[in-house]
Amino acid sequence: MNLCILNKAKLNAMSINQTLLAELDQESKTTRKILERIPTEQLGYKPHEKSFTIGSLGAHVGELTSWVDLIINTDELDFAKMNYTPPTINTTADIMKIFEDNLAKAKDILQNATNEKFDGNWKLRNREQIYFDLSKTVVLRNMVFNHIVHHRAQLGVYLRLLNIAVPSSYGPTADYQFM
Repeated sequence: MNLCILNKAKLNAMSINQTLLAELDQESKTTRKILERIPTEQLGYKPHEKSFTIGSLGAHVGELTSWVDLIINTDELDFAKMNYTPPTINTTADIMKIFEDNLAKAKDILQNATNEKFDGNWKLRNREQIYFDLSKTVVLRNMVFNHIVHHRAQLGVYLRLLNIAVPSSYGPTADYQFM
């Protein structure tokens, strides 16, 4: 039997949480490789005056999996009611701790989420202004998974500009090509 058909059948039989866990596990390996390359001595580096610093961007990537809890266990986030303080980052180890702690919690929440937890929509708003109102699964993909990939790519550019080898994501980079 065709291996692709078997893999597709297996994927179709997976519950929503198992599908998302597999994706999170795969993407977290690449995210970890990028984050651990952020140099502590360059945390304040930014390629442009409008850019995040590499430390702030790394911390943001490390925090994004914390949204898994918010999306699965609530129905909305209202920025007007939010009390957010960015984490203090002094070293690359601080970024890695944020990432690993949030990743472990996200995996635990996904592992224990039933398909019913994904029912319904999730809304992002600021008082009466609604930014979006989408299914929880779509929000998890957009606001967590895709958001991480987006900022991970930005970090890759920062690393390149700092002349730090960029690790592979979905294939070899110019730093790791097999000749």
